[in-house]
Amino acid sequence: MPTLRRIVANFGKTKVFAAIGRRLAPADRWMLRVTGGKLGVGSAVGLRTLLLTTIGRTSGQKREVPLLYVERDGGYIVIGSNWGGERHPAWSSNLLANPGAVVALRGKRLAVRGRLLTGGERQEMWDAVASYWPAYNTYADRADHREIRVFVLDPVQP
Repeated sequence: MPTLRRIVANFGKTKVFAAIGRRLAPADRWMLRVTGGKLGVGSAVGLRTLLLTTIGRTSGQKREVPLLYVERDGGYIVIGSNWGGERHPAWSSNLLANPGAVVALRGKRLAVRGRLLTGGERQEMWDAVASYWPAYNTYADRADHREIRVFVLDPVQP
């Protein structure tokens, strides 16, 4: 693990990071939108980030959120940790209601279909993402009252 990412990953386990992360999310979203998914706050410090656009389950409006991801088997694994908060993040509920979404990544926009992982498949992907961003295990400890959602975003063929 590169040094800067290691430092950020260790800091990522703290409650201070969660508070800062929530406040930086709008700037990250803006940077990813402007650069077409090429650069965001997270990617500037060596983290893999994408911009996910879902459709709000109650509003029907487009909703954008920057997320860390791990590529796996042609898809993108994302975690609905909400920094260990007591509720699932809205984007994860949006995906459950309407799995069709768009990812901005590396200057491209890509239609995807979100699928909630369960059982052994969920655990396998959790392990893959937690090895990339160990803070997810800390978030899971904080959110022990709920199972953190794990999704795969599979590209949709036109």
